[in-house]
Amino acid sequence: MLFSLSRRRKAKSLRVGGRKNNWEQVNLLLWGVPLLMAFISGFLIASTQRQANYADWYNHWITAALGIGTALVLGRLQVERLRPFLIPIYGLTVISLIAVRIIGTSALGAQRWISIAGVNVQPSEFAKLAAILLLAAVLDRHPVRSSVDLIRPLGVIVVPWALVFVQPDLGSSLVFGAVLLAMLYWAGMPLEWLCLVVFSLLTALFAGLIPLLLIGWIPLMGVLAYRSFSSRVLGASIIIACQGAIASMTPWLWAHGLKDYQRDRLLLFLDPSKDPLGGGYHLLQSKVGIGSGGLFGTGLLQGKLTQLQFIPEQHTDFIFSALGEEMGFLGTLLLIIGVALLMRRFLQVARNARTDFESLLVVGVGTMLMFQIVVNIFMTIGLGPVTGIPLPFMSYGRTALLMNFMSLGLCISVARRGHIISKSKNW
Repeated sequence: MLFSLSRRRKAKSLRVGGRKNNWEQVNLLLWGVPLLMAFISGFLIASTQRQANYADWYNHWITAALGIGTALVLGRLQVERLRPFLIPIYGLTVISLIAVRIIGTSALGAQRWISIAGVNVQPSEFAKLAAILLLAAVLDRHPVRSSVDLIRPLGVIVVPWALVFVQPDLGSSLVFGAVLLAMLYWAGMPLEWLCLVVFSLLTALFAGLIPLLLIGWIPLMGVLAYRSFSSRVLGASIIIACQGAIASMTPWLWAHGLKDYQRDRLLLFLDPSKDPLGGGYHLLQSKVGIGSGGLFGTGLLQGKLTQLQFIPEQHTDFIFSALGEEMGFLGTLLLIIGVALLMRRFLQVARNARTDFESLLVVGVGTMLMFQIVVNIFMTIGLGPVTGIPLPFMSYGRTALLMNFMSLGLCISVARRGHIISKSKNW
């Protein structure tokens, strides 16, 4: 049986009691990895635009500097003091997402930005952090003890998710789902419930590809629900009804809920050579660029494919391919190792957090960053479809970079307070 959030943290504290506190290592990784990623990406962005009459690399570094300053301020703030402002912050982000539909700026087939004083701001990025903050507060006050307790967290996520999905921004909408599942699990939701939610994706997949499998699959979901819920018959009936609804709606959503280019992206990653000059062009060129880097890469600012702009939008969504070409396999491996260590530190900070609210906040931020990193890397090496998810701290995008540093600052605040509490207990 799964531990609740408080019991997990209590068990962790019993295991680590008496050890020397490693706050210095936590602080070094929480700052060092993102700063190094932002610094290197400035060179990569410059390399992708050396043959163009514009340059965004210095804007990337300027935004990173602003983000670092913001993170330093937030790192000194007690996160608990934000509680009275969470609903207004959430409300403002929802209003901004609605405003995107009315006065937003369109680019690349999507309407995702609002122009403020000549600067394009992407509200969906701030909506991620606002949703994490409010969701952490809701789960802290109303832990998941029954299926009814899922209504509140679902309500928090579904509004920004829907507004982002219709922009359309499939990638960012997926981030909301990943964050919700991770935070629900951390808040004590049974693993069986998590499986039921994740398996709904398989239901949609079967409905679109192999409908006959649903004859056995949906009853199997009912059996799992029957064994998981206290009200067994009612729970099984609801799950079977939900799975049936998902299976029925999937063909309609595929035909009418996605744009043509989104459907092409979801299909062509399986075989991009079917449309080498169209929807499969990004994936093919990205893999060629990464492979051409070899073991050690061509060197920063020396990538031929990068400089000749063979890969569209390489300074944003496909910045990892520039890293692969110019820093080679070793460079990409070091990035992955650094990210893995960073995520490990996020978990450590979450376990040692002073309150459940702070712990949930760190888990939400860590999940947001890790999900985007994994999906982006998989996308650029051909193991996943092109979803438009940027690589945190590296892809060019001023709103996303600023928001990522703000999120980092809040986590550093939690780490600092957890360190102080830990020192007082050890003393």
